[in-house]
Amino acid sequence: MHQSGLAGLSGLCRVTDHLYLSNGKAAKDSSQVTQCKISCIVNATESRSRCPLHPGVEYVHIPVSDHPVSALSEHFDEVADKIQLTAERGGRTLVHCNAGVSRSSSLCMAYLMKHRDVPLLEAHRWVRTCRPVVRPNNGFWKQLIRYEMELRGCTSVRMVSSSMGELPDIYQQEATNMMPL
Repeated sequence: MHQSGLAGLSGLCRVTDHLYLSNGKAAKDSSQVTQCKISCIVNATESRSRCPLHPGVEYVHIPVSDHPVSALSEHFDEVADKIQLTAERGGRTLVHCNAGVSRSSSLCMAYLMKHRDVPLLEAHRWVRTCRPVVRPNNGFWKQLIRYEMELRGCTSVRMVSSSMGELPDIYQQEATNMMPL
């Protein structure tokens, strides 16, 4: 059921056996939610669904905008622990935001760091392998780097200056190949 490439952009992307990542449209698709046996949905968007879209599925709303100053890190432990608890109960969690690029991917990386004990650099590679469009905004990167420092006492990613402005060092090569407009 692991999806990659273009299929993974429009569907539910499997991060682990019990963790999926998607955009908002895929999260509303009952057939995909049912097929992947999702039992908990974490909605990391400003808007909450008025009524449960999928009966029997638990909903967690994390009302955060995709803006560098948004305090997403305030929810890292809560969401990571919820994903872990759902897994321990035999369930599967889907984390989504509008595009499945920044907020939801950051929450998945926080989970991998906390409960899979992987460095941020590896968590990013892991999530990006499942969903190639993953790219947290710079504010979320800074929060993830701080979270890694809290969890591990060191960091595997750092923010650097480039011709494109400040960005995580893992994007440095990419920025070198681009010219600012």
